[in-house]
Amino acid sequence: MLPTDYLEEKTNEELLEMYRREGKLEVKQALTLRHLYIVKTIAMQMRSIYAGTLQMEDIINEGVIAIMKGIDRYDPERDNKFETFISRRIRGMIIDLVRKNDWMPRDFRKQVKAMEDARTVLERTLGHLPSDEETADYMGMDIRKYRKLQRMSVMMNVLSLDMITDDEGEHQSLQLSSGDLDSQPEKAFLKGESRQVLAEAIESLKEKEKLVVSLYYVEELNMGQIAQILKVSEPRISQIHSSAIRKLKAYMDNYR
Repeated sequence: MLPTDYLEEKTNEELLEMYRREGKLEVKQALTLRHLYIVKTIAMQMRSIYAGTLQMEDIINEGVIAIMKGIDRYDPERDNKFETFISRRIRGMIIDLVRKNDWMPRDFRKQVKAMEDARTVLERTLGHLPSDEETADYMGMDIRKYRKLQRMSVMMNVLSLDMITDDEGEHQSLQLSSGDLDSQPEKAFLKGESRQVLAEAIESLKEKEKLVVSLYYVEELNMGQIAQILKVSEPRISQIHSSAIRKLKAYMDNYR
């Protein structure tokens, strides 16, 4: 049995290489414990997605299993950095659990479908992409409630899109230095992780669409504030936003 002090002195890369070479269980356990903070960080960040259907304890337990399986699958010559590789697996695991537990209430599904139908009807009637206000008015819904519905719908679409990116995926927006991981791993991970999901999803959009979606969903600015920044009218921002949302949905549908 390897001494605990000996394992603690090893870097992640050294432990991974040691496990590949020797396959010792204590090395695998040390790696799992060392990366448990990633599970806890993502579980906290995605809590609003699974609250009401799953307990955080369930997420963490499944996350430990995901790390251990990931250690067996990880190939440094093929995959991204181990922390990035593991974070993808954990996010995918959480979304799988949420889907299996049917996170979305039936009424919410109906509202999302009604929102999509309303946009289609209005675009055909008006001859242009409808604004948030036009769609909310057509649905007889308060604009704040409409935007909350819209935000939740897009959030899940983006998370689903992120989940289907393969483990060798091209997206590498999570960049952590060894110094960050050695000093404050939880804070360093959260800093990179907090914007990763939306950043990956909007890469397929045009530059102005990327900017509008980023300002709205990441920076949480309202349409009026975004209009001032880009020096265009608020209806124009609403049109760009609606176009971006439609493209995101179409992009996701192509991968289902």
